[in-house]
Amino acid sequence: MRKYFIPGVVAVVVLATGCAEMTDTQRRTATGAGVGALAGAVLSSATGGRAGTGAVVGAGVGALGTYIWSQNMERQKREMEQATQGTGIAVTQTQDNQLKLDIPSDISFAVGRSDIQSNFAPVLDRFAEGLRNNPNTDVRIIGHTDNTGSDAVNNPLSLDRAASTRNYLTGRGVDGRRISIEGMGERQPIATNDTAQGRSRNRRVEIYVGERPRG
Repeated sequence: MRKYFIPGVVAVVVLATGCAEMTDTQRRTATGAGVGALAGAVLSSATGGRAGTGAVVGAGVGALGTYIWSQNMERQKREMEQATQGTGIAVTQTQDNQLKLDIPSDISFAVGRSDIQSNFAPVLDRFAEGLRNNPNTDVRIIGHTDNTGSDAVNNPLSLDRAASTRNYLTGRGVDGRRISIEGMGERQPIATNDTAQGRSRNRRVEIYVGERPRG
């Protein structure tokens, strides 16, 4: 009987994630639970345990391992969409229920610089307000560059840009302990570096916000 369990779990995942009646949040939670159940079943089978028990434990881990998309997160998303309208900043909800801001270089930083530009400041002001109103969130800021110059220049520059963004937010009342920063240099391009337009897209800052489930 054990060999039939894993395909059954896969079927449950497909049915759950494909149900038209589900909201996006429910679908993501179901996906996490289903994947967790599948992993739990494999683990249980490999260790000689009961597949059903492994699946239940795995489902719990999968469901709880994601961020939640609350009314606060939806409100902050709408506020940021309004604040960034016409700026070129992309505001999206990720598959794991994080709010993502993708900020291009013409908004965030001048070429080769890490100081906040004047047209970026109002966006960060509104963003900081949303973070203060929802303190149960984690923030991750990632700086990126194009491939112009060496890693010795690009890696610290990308980190400095993330740090400048963090410092601006903490200067407006956001607890710095909630914010982590990374500098990716040129390692994660989203466009070709062979054109000026592509290099401009790669010089960017990404901000992720995730609300933790309350215990």
